[in-house]
Amino acid sequence: MKSKLTNVEKHNYTGIYNRYIKRFFDFVISLVSLVVLIPIFAVVSIAIKLESKGPVIFKQQRIGKDGKVFNIYKFRSMCVGAENTGSGVYSGKGDTRVTKVGKFIRATSIDELPQLVNIIKGDMSFVGPRPPLTYHPWPIEEYSDEQLKMFLVRPGITGWAQVNGRKGVEWHKRIELNVWYVNNVSILLDCAIMIKTVAKVVTNADNENTEETVKQEEKTKEKV
Repeated sequence: MKSKLTNVEKHNYTGIYNRYIKRFFDFVISLVSLVVLIPIFAVVSIAIKLESKGPVIFKQQRIGKDGKVFNIYKFRSMCVGAENTGSGVYSGKGDTRVTKVGKFIRATSIDELPQLVNIIKGDMSFVGPRPPLTYHPWPIEEYSDEQLKMFLVRPGITGWAQVNGRKGVEWHKRIELNVWYVNNVSILLDCAIMIKTVAKVVTNADNENTEETVKQEEKTKEKV
């Protein structure tokens, strides 16, 4: 993958804002937020432990900047071993694998708060393409050269695809939106995405998987 990315023009991805200013604000804001949110972390952690056995934090491998695999952190919202039962990758409305506490923290996006640690570590940013699983929608070796551009920047807690359909967007379109963001990243765009994200969270809009996540006919066309 790295050899493919070296052939991509990186003027917009290696600029001062993306390399330094954005990283500075990400680190400072996430560190302050983590300290301020300690009471919420404590309450959520206790609630998760009281309802079901298992770890409070759910770790999952995702693909990040330059194709590097990292562990993303979330508050556990499902029963232990949920990935190996039911629908596997995604949960839909009425999924019995989701706990009562999990249903609430998903609806309010509180389950994503541990990713502040990912930001401090440098794995993620507040705004960027959401990091995909290592095996879904498909292995990184199967991404086209154009689709690989989404890995030229740090993945985000929220992103352009999240404020333009979120979970209701099929993966080919989702990646297309991610690449558009990478090609147009700026401080004004990031601010706009953060504002729209707040609106999405408050209204819990587009927070269910309502579309086919991968259209097989589109994937077939790519391979031909």
